[in-house]
Amino acid sequence: MMLIHCPHCGARDVTEFTYGGAGAARPADPAAADDPQWADYVYMRDNPRGLHDELWQHSAGCRRWIAVRRNTLTHDVIATARPGELPPR
Repeated sequence: MMLIHCPHCGARDVTEFTYGGAGAARPADPAAADDPQWADYVYMRDNPRGLHDELWQHSAGCRRWIAVRRNTLTHDVIATARPGELPPR
């Protein structure tokens, strides 16, 4: 069982959360972006091994977004915080 500590609700099972991504940058000018740029943004993601900062929504709880630092190799949750408040690595 993987626990994620919600800064608002406390430790909860991962099944209460929805993965929201890892902060990929949108095209600089969305109206002028062509199909290859959008495909790159939507589908082409790095799959890092080790520490990774992600966004998760506590969808079965307070419904707020939280930042999660997680080891993608072991699935250990290292830190959680409000978005933009994770301590530097």
